[in-house]
Amino acid sequence: MIQSPIQSPIHSLTLSDVLAEHARSRPQGTAVVDGDVRLTYPELDARVSRLADALSSRGVTSGERVLWLGQNSHAVLELLLACSRLGAILCPANWRQSADELRFVVEDLTPRVVVWEPSEATTAVRGAVAAGTWVRAGDEYQELVAGGTVREFPQVADAEPVLALYTAAFDGRPGAALLSSAALIAHSTCLLVVRQMEPDFTFLNSGPLFHVGTMMFCLATLQIGGTNVFTPAFDAEEVCRLIDAERVTQAFLFGPMIDAVVGIRPQGKYDLSSLRFVSHSQEWDKLITVDDSPWCRSKMGGYGQTEVGGMLTFLGLAPGAAGFAGRPSPLVQVRILAPDGTELPPGEVGEICARGKSLFSGYFARPDLNTAKFAHGWHHTGDLGRREPDGTITFIGPKLRMIKSGAENVYPAEVERALKSHPAVADAAVIGVPDDRWHQAVKAVVTLEPGATATADDLIDHVKGMLASYKKPREVVFVDAIPKRGFTPDYDTLDQTHGGGNYPGT
Repeated sequence: MIQSPIQSPIHSLTLSDVLAEHARSRPQGTAVVDGDVRLTYPELDARVSRLADALSSRGVTSGERVLWLGQNSHAVLELLLACSRLGAILCPANWRQSADELRFVVEDLTPRVVVWEPSEATTAVRGAVAAGTWVRAGDEYQELVAGGTVREFPQVADAEPVLALYTAAFDGRPGAALLSSAALIAHSTCLLVVRQMEPDFTFLNSGPLFHVGTMMFCLATLQIGGTNVFTPAFDAEEVCRLIDAERVTQAFLFGPMIDAVVGIRPQGKYDLSSLRFVSHSQEWDKLITVDDSPWCRSKMGGYGQTEVGGMLTFLGLAPGAAGFAGRPSPLVQVRILAPDGTELPPGEVGEICARGKSLFSGYFARPDLNTAKFAHGWHHTGDLGRREPDGTITFIGPKLRMIKSGAENVYPAEVERALKSHPAVADAAVIGVPDDRWHQAVKAVVTLEPGATATADDLIDHVKGMLASYKKPREVVFVDAIPKRGFTPDYDTLDQTHGGGNYPGT
C-alpha cells in the first residue's frame, strides 16, 4: 500500500484554486458585479493573476500582509484571491474606525501594501505612518492590476493564513484573527449546505466585508460558483435597486436594515421576490420570498465568531432543539469545558471550546494570547454556554462582557479605556442597555476627579474622537463611586442600578 506524503499538493485546495477551477468549469458564469464592473470567472481569474504579479513586484510574498482601508468593493475579493495565489494575507480593516484606531491596525499589522480610499481618518493615517506601498483605490488600483502579468504561481499550502480580521478587544487591544484557505473553504462548504445554495446563487454584499457575517457569505458564494454583487455601504434604495436588477438571492441584512428597506415602500417600484430571506414582518414578507432552507426556516444563525470562520453551530441543524444555538457544524467538535480543561456534563455552564476544520490559525503577532486561547488542545472562545440533554448548545454570554449594537460588537474595556484617558475622569464602567432599534446601546457610568468638571456631551465627543462612532456612549451618568468586585467593576450591580440588559444570549 502506497502511503501519501503529508501535505501533498494533491490534497491542497486554496481560494485561488477554487477561482482557477471556476474559470475553467464556469467560463460564462458571472463572478462579480460592482457598479459598471461585471466580470466572468475567467476575467476575474486573469485580473487576480495580474494583481498577484503586481503585488509580488512590490514585495508581497508568502506571509506578507496587504491592508484594505475602504468600503465594500470587488477589489476586496480580488485582493484576497491574489493573496491566496501568493501565500500572503489580506486584512480588510473597519473603515468606520477613527484615525487612532486605524493607525493601531497599520502599526500592528505592518502591511507591505495598503490599498486605501480617502477619508478623514485614512488620510490622517496615510500622512502619519510610513508603512510599505500605499495605493489609492480607484485609478491607481486599476493601474496596479493592469501593470501585472498573467502567469503561473507556485502552489500554496491551503493551511497558510490568507485572511486577517480584527476582533476581540481583549483588555482594549484588538487582535487580527488569521484564517486559512482550508478553514474558509470548510466553513463555506457547511454554510452552502445549510443555506441550500445553488450555482445561480447571487449574494449582495450590503454589509461590511471586515465583518465575518458578510465575508462568510461572499466566500460561500465564490465556493458554489455564484455571483457576488457589491455595494459600498448599506443604502436602502440602492439595495432594492440591486436586488431587482441582479435578481439577488441573499443579502447581508438585519432588523433595522430590513425596516429601512420596508420604509421606502419599494412595492410597485422594485421587484424583491428573488430575495429568499427569513420572515420578519408582514410588510417584509410580502416583498420577498420567505426562505424555507434550514438557515432561515425559523430563525437565522446559531452561535459563531470570527475565530471559527463565522458559524460554529447552526440552528438549522437542530429544528425544535432545546439549545438556543443549535447543533455544531459537521466539521467541528464542541466541548463545554471547566477552567481546568475538563469537560462538563450536560446542563452545566462552562466555556464553549472548539476544534476542527473551520477554525482560525491564531492571532497575528500575539504568541501569549494564542497560548492561552489554545490551552488543552482546544480553541477557547471566551464565551459561556452549556450542552443540553439533546446534545445541542445554548449560548449564555461572553466571559468578557460584550455589547451588541446592531451588527457591531462593542467591548466595554475598549470604551472604558477611552473614557479614562479624559483628564477629568477618575474611573469609568460601561454597560449595555436595551434599545428598541439597535438591541443595545452603550451607557457609561463615570466618576470624576476631585474638583474636575465635564459634561456628558464632553465625554461622548471625547470617545467619538478616539473610537468608531458606534462605540461612543449614548448616555453618561455620573456617580460618586463605581461598585467593584476586587479590582474590576461589579457589572451585575451596575446593570441593576442603571438599567443594563439585552446582552447577547440572554
